[in-house]
Amino acid sequence: MNSIIGLKPLQFIHILDQNTNITRIEIGPQTIALRTNERLVVEPTPMVIIPPGHYCVIKDPCSNYIPGKACELRLGQYEVKLHGAPFPLYPGESLVDAPGFLHSQSNYSKAIKLLPCVKANYAIRLYAKLDHEEDDGTKREAGDKWQLVGPITYIPRPEVEIDKIVEPCTIKTGEALRIKALQDFTDRSGTERVTGEEWMICTPGAYVPDVFEEVLKVERKITLTPDTGIRLQATQTVIDRSGVKRAAGEEWLITGEDVEEYYPEIGITLVSEEKKVVVAKGQFGVVVNCVDKNLKPQLGKRQLRKGYCTFFLHPGEKLETGKVQNAHILSDNEALVLQADEEFVDITPKGKVRRKPGDKWMIKGPAEYIPPIQVQVVIKRSEIPLSKNEGIYVQDKRNGTVRAEMGPQSYMLEENEELWDKELPAITELLLKQGGGTSIGGADIRKMAYFEQSIDPQILKGRIKSRVVNYRCPSNTAVQVYNYLDKTARVVFGPDLVVLGPHENFNVLSLSAGKPKVAGALRSLCLMLGPDFITDILEVETSDHARLRIQLAFNNHFEYEIGNPESETKIFSVPDFIGFACRQIGGKIRGTIAQIPFDEFHRNSAQIIQMAVFGMDEDENLNESLKFETNNLVISSVDIQSIEPSDVKMRDSLSKSVQLAIEISTKSIEAAASHEAERNEQIARGNLERQKLLNEMESEKERTKLLELQATTAAVESTGQAKAEAQAQAERMLIECESEIEAARLKAEAEEIEHYAKLETQDEMRTKELEYIRAQDELEISKEKGIAEIETNKFNDMVQAIGSDTLAAIATAGPQSQINLLKGLGMSSTLITSGDSPVNLFMTAQGLVGNRLSS
Repeated sequence: MNSIIGLKPLQFIHILDQNTNITRIEIGPQTIALRTNERLVVEPTPMVIIPPGHYCVIKDPCSNYIPGKACELRLGQYEVKLHGAPFPLYPGESLVDAPGFLHSQSNYSKAIKLLPCVKANYAIRLYAKLDHEEDDGTKREAGDKWQLVGPITYIPRPEVEIDKIVEPCTIKTGEALRIKALQDFTDRSGTERVTGEEWMICTPGAYVPDVFEEVLKVERKITLTPDTGIRLQATQTVIDRSGVKRAAGEEWLITGEDVEEYYPEIGITLVSEEKKVVVAKGQFGVVVNCVDKNLKPQLGKRQLRKGYCTFFLHPGEKLETGKVQNAHILSDNEALVLQADEEFVDITPKGKVRRKPGDKWMIKGPAEYIPPIQVQVVIKRSEIPLSKNEGIYVQDKRNGTVRAEMGPQSYMLEENEELWDKELPAITELLLKQGGGTSIGGADIRKMAYFEQSIDPQILKGRIKSRVVNYRCPSNTAVQVYNYLDKTARVVFGPDLVVLGPHENFNVLSLSAGKPKVAGALRSLCLMLGPDFITDILEVETSDHARLRIQLAFNNHFEYEIGNPESETKIFSVPDFIGFACRQIGGKIRGTIAQIPFDEFHRNSAQIIQMAVFGMDEDENLNESLKFETNNLVISSVDIQSIEPSDVKMRDSLSKSVQLAIEISTKSIEAAASHEAERNEQIARGNLERQKLLNEMESEKERTKLLELQATTAAVESTGQAKAEAQAQAERMLIECESEIEAARLKAEAEEIEHYAKLETQDEMRTKELEYIRAQDELEISKEKGIAEIETNKFNDMVQAIGSDTLAAIATAGPQSQINLLKGLGMSSTLITSGDSPVNLFMTAQGLVGNRLSS
């Protein structure tokens, strides 16, 4: 190490004297030779140079430095250095934020800082770390906060810490700053503020918040026009700018007619912006909960406002239906049904009419109508146009009667009338959609095409139940309609239009159909009057037991007299006239053929069947027709369409021949399939044997591996068993020890519980014993008090019984006389003569007598 050190100008070093352990500073320019007892602590280091407008902070500053002597270091304190002559760092001093002595001026760049310059309208917020006194004499305590408003250049102090630079808040015209107090203080205007208090700053310009002020937000003024307003609510009890006291939760309205501009206020919040409600001509609005002259809502009150008018809705008010309504414009074919909700006088073109609650009436157009608040519009109605053969069902709600109104006309329902829906059975609805007939079970019935001409396209779209039910009765048919109210029936002959009254319904026919005939296969609204034909298949048997299937067709028609109710209703006396006729004719044919051999029937089948159906007259001539008197059905002719045997043996023979041919074909197919199956079986068997050999080879390989694994497993098992036994023995001993410990612990707990139980028992016994003794003492004291009160009362009673004269005589008598007298009163001589007695009778008597004489 070099013992001679050359110092340049503005350099310094620290040298430690190892004998005295004192460090001194040497400043250049000079050359220093180190002695043997000296050591260089800090190598040549440039002095600290602070430019103008800068400062640095020295930690642990040195005071009263004397070379060669121990200097005083103010440990834990700081000293601020400003621009001036270059200076060294004395032993023990250091620069705040400097990395250390690295022998370069650049190492001090972080420690040398610019002086805080506070611009105009800005402020610097300061925090006192220590108690101190400012240059102007202001005393600061540790923890105090304050700020200095610019423009200034702040000279830092070691006792003060810079918190931050406070930026100003710019308040524009039409804006206000909402401020909140963080603690109790007096603001710059001299007003005392409490913690949490809020206020507004409305002066335009830059505003620097104080230390204990918090800027909440910037409030903007609200510009109001004559058509706009604002709804306000008080969040606390306040007095607004107009001087009105507002309770917490109260709402009110401010419009452009009141003020042109509104600045937000503390304790008042903006609920909503309101627009003026405009009611044009032909419009009206119903205001619910309208306010009175004091602007207080009158709950339940309604007010009607017609156009032209404009108004604001005050807090609590609302428009019925939420909007302005249009007046009811009625044309000449429209009307309104009205109902009164309360009693009022209605002004009509005919004069004044008093309406009662619940009254209904109707006004017809053309008119423009605005309902009063006492009136409710029930429904708006229009005239219902009805063409010829169209109608509607109308019910009078006053008496419940239902009637049909038919066209051609335009019908307007009255106020007490309404459309009535006519319900029909499901089968009737289906029949109307399909023209009056339907097939049950999906059978192919020839007569279904007969109903297509009666299908109404309007019914296919869906029947309007309030419309009169119409049915196009086909030609040469009849429809029976039954009135359930009058219990009468009428018959309509086609072609005609059947119109159902309110209480009428169709008589639905259930007819037999199909070949052979099936009952109920055809449902129909109309009865086919004929001429028509009925086709049926009959099973008959001759006298020689030959069974035949005969297909016949009967021409039929009905005989009736239009205008004769009895004749008209008679044709409907048999609901299933087709099944009835087929059963009757089939019975006659089967009975006749059963008496005739097959050969004779085969030769004369037509004559036999016609004779069986029509019969013979008195002259043994064939009748021309068959008439059923029950329903006037006439069978005019019989057509034999086909006759075929239905013998079972013939059917069996044919079945057997067909079955034999099928068996022969089946057996040949089975033989070919069997041969192919045997060939495939042989191939599969060969593949199976080959696969068995391969599997056995693989099995032997796996068996070898298995034996090796078994040997290994046996070794592992023997080792594992010994290990498991040792581990089990250790666990057994551990469990036994733990069990003994647990038993000892449980025994100790039991003894402790028993001991505490005994203590509690003894404590309870002592407590009860003390309570018993205390009760006895209280009883004894009470007894003694009672006896003393009895003796006192007894003595008072005796004194009162003796009287004042007797006591005076006792007092003037001699002692012996006094004793005798007192003995006569029943008092013992001990009590009389004892001076320790609480009641000295002699003294008492003398005192009483003395008092008596003195009085």
